[in-house]
Amino acid sequence: MSILRILQYPDPRLHTLAKPVAAVNEQVRKLVADMAETLYAAPGVGLAATQVDVHKQVIVIDISETRDQLHTFINPEILASSGVSDCEEGCLSVPGIFEKVKRAEQVTVRALDREGKLFTLDANGLLSVCIQHEIDHLKGKVFVEYLSRLKQARILNKLKKMQRKIM
Repeated sequence: MSILRILQYPDPRLHTLAKPVAAVNEQVRKLVADMAETLYAAPGVGLAATQVDVHKQVIVIDISETRDQLHTFINPEILASSGVSDCEEGCLSVPGIFEKVKRAEQVTVRALDREGKLFTLDANGLLSVCIQHEIDHLKGKVFVEYLSRLKQARILNKLKKMQRKIM
């Protein structure tokens, strides 16, 4: 397993549309394992393959306190959604930034697991928000793009200042 490099917003590769996974094979399972290791090392609660510059429809999420309940979603598709949640979100690709985003409170998602088995999951709360957030990455969208242009400009300026301090 390897820790992968996470792309930082506004890297244009974050806007690349992810392609469906044709077959769940050893290469895809290795990607899932590497993404999980990257997620735990970051640390974060969700990671889409797009964020590590692999443009395949693969997501890993673990919202547990114990960090031992990894969910893998390959070719995820939201079948239904209901309610409204106004939850503060952050992102490993937008470090140090947290903003409220409106999302569905509950979703039903269909996907393949790491073995290639099709499953359906009803999710609410943080898991629902994470699924929607990570699927957005697969569609080339970053959560800050839900915000006003003014907030987006402020976030970009803040990220640039943070980058200058690192260099």
